[in-house]
Amino acid sequence: MIDLKLVQKNPELLAKALADRHSSLSVDEFLTLDGRRRALLAEVEALKQKQNAASREVARLKREGGDAAHMMAELGELSDRIKALDTQTAAAKAAVEEWLMGVPNIPDESTPVGKDETENPERLRWGTPRDFDFPPRQHWEVGTALDGLDFDRAAKLAGSRFVVYRGWAARLDRALVNFFLDQHTRHEDYIEVCPPFMVNRATMTGTGQLPKFEDDAYHVGDDQFLIPTAEVVLTNLHAGEVLDAGQLPLKYCAFTPCFREEAGSAGRDTRGIIRVHQFSKVEMVKFAKPEESFDDLEGMVADAE
Repeated sequence: MIDLKLVQKNPELLAKALADRHSSLSVDEFLTLDGRRRALLAEVEALKQKQNAASREVARLKREGGDAAHMMAELGELSDRIKALDTQTAAAKAAVEEWLMGVPNIPDESTPVGKDETENPERLRWGTPRDFDFPPRQHWEVGTALDGLDFDRAAKLAGSRFVVYRGWAARLDRALVNFFLDQHTRHEDYIEVCPPFMVNRATMTGTGQLPKFEDDAYHVGDDQFLIPTAEVVLTNLHAGEVLDAGQLPLKYCAFTPCFREEAGSAGRDTRGIIRVHQFSKVEMVKFAKPEESFDDLEGMVADAE
């Protein structure tokens, strides 16, 4: 979630970021919501100060044997008003947080601005694309012809956008999972994790899947969700904890099935295994200081070059 103080102090920065990302969100809406939250909070604080002063006056009158009935009545009215305002303040705070959770990440200054992916500049190319001397076939055609991918039986079992892997394709899927887990754990010091495949709402919110992508999530049980990626559980492993810098970096990887509704992808990649509802993935998450992460990235680019 975008930091509240950042938006309060520098709304122009966020406004530009939203414009660059062609977002429909308006910073003016945030300023209105946050203005109401702050006004309610100020009113509540003022009434609580008045309540404290009235309570001290009641105590004084009682000690001196005076009549505190009128002050007691005033305290009752103040208490009712404060309770009502506390409810309104909580609702205003929730509205601000909901708006902030819908805000996409602010792009780095070096990120080029374009209308869509067609305007992405090519930064690096490795190798030469193969020039086939025959008409290449789509992956689903090859997989079906070689009896490795079975879409018809998957549809019979579960519906559209599922696939049954058979024989060599099932072995290949398993081999790739093992290859990447072994690579990361034996050669790159990652700790392998076997996490739950179902998580609660707080965990999904912690990685930004909720509320923005709730339509793409499988909601099950008592407000639980099937994970769309192991990133959700790995990133939340240390949620609510304070890590000592001396512990860093902490490197985790996990293989999990992943589940996605793909509600927003109507008409896109309707054939094959690109946008299916269930797929396997090995995910990596690293808790590190920013400079350590950039060092890794620069090393990867250098290796590719």
